[in-house]
Amino acid sequence: MGTEPDGTPQAELWLGAHHGAPSTAHCEDGPRPLPGLIAENPHRVLGRRTTERFGGRLPFLLKVLAAEEPLSLQVHPDAARARSGFEAEERAGIPLDAPHRNYRDPHHKPELLLALEPFEALCGFREPAAAYADLSGLTCELAASLRLDLALADTHAALRAALTRLLTLPEDGRARLIGEFVREWSASGARGSHSGIVADLADRYPGDPGAVAALLLNRVTLGPGQALFLPAGNMHAYLQGTAVEVMASSDNVLRAGLTRKHVDAPELLDVVDFSVLPIPYARPDHREGRREFRPAAPEFALHEIGPGRITAHLPGEGPTVMLALHGQVELVAEVGQGLTLQRGESVFVQADSGPVKVEGHGHVVAATVGDR
Repeated sequence: MGTEPDGTPQAELWLGAHHGAPSTAHCEDGPRPLPGLIAENPHRVLGRRTTERFGGRLPFLLKVLAAEEPLSLQVHPDAARARSGFEAEERAGIPLDAPHRNYRDPHHKPELLLALEPFEALCGFREPAAAYADLSGLTCELAASLRLDLALADTHAALRAALTRLLTLPEDGRARLIGEFVREWSASGARGSHSGIVADLADRYPGDPGAVAALLLNRVTLGPGQALFLPAGNMHAYLQGTAVEVMASSDNVLRAGLTRKHVDAPELLDVVDFSVLPIPYARPDHREGRREFRPAAPEFALHEIGPGRITAHLPGEGPTVMLALHGQVELVAEVGQGLTLQRGESVFVQADSGPVKVEGHGHVVAATVGDR
């Protein structure tokens, strides 16, 4: 991104108006917090349609994600669960910044991830039979119990039973059970897509059930330009790589493991979708000069322009957050002055600016409101 490292971890860059880390807009009259700028005149900044649909708030959040090591195994709630969970915790008087708070806002958090380099992830449940086969030959107590769970005829029941077992292991025996499993798994010379991941995760998070739960999920390797769409309930973990994410503007995360943060197993088990699904690759539509991702989420769409010599037009249907990943491009809006955007720079385009022409040599991503 053209920024010199300062020696501290920098896993995420947020571009948006979420109260957890709102962006600052550098206007002609000085810097302004983006939420305040929107609140002053939402119809002008967001557009009338976006304001009416989403209650005067920017409905999406754009992120750059840099995962040098695995991030937590997690799931996001649907809209109804997010709203009811938030209201319940508000009534209970749990502070928004409390470590044990589950719902920090009343919104759901579907998300789309676009890989910028080879990216490793765990994503969605695979067939119980595949996990069962990986456990064959293991004799330790935990492996034997998981095989019983995974042998259930109903796939939903099998996956629920296995994950429930892992997340509710007795605290006084958890480290022993997981340690025995990992030692036998490593000694067995296990092969296949998950051969190295269990031991690696267990080494990073000793005694964490998420290391074993990884066997229940699809392992995915994305190449640059490939994307995933993760709807509510899809359990996932990002293992390594750099990517751009666009999501509904929310920070609601329920964690299952691979973390030292709060884990609420009963709440998570109520939110998880235990369906066996194919890997949820997101396919773009090819427009003039850009690739456009419009998943099943009304809050957002993602546009990729470049890399290379580019000329493209972005629709002026609402607000846009744009980020230059490489190079230098010129932005010309229907209304207002032009702007030069260089590597690592971002811009917020108000709805009343109209369509934007992007021209130059570089690689740009832009988040806009979805149309579903």
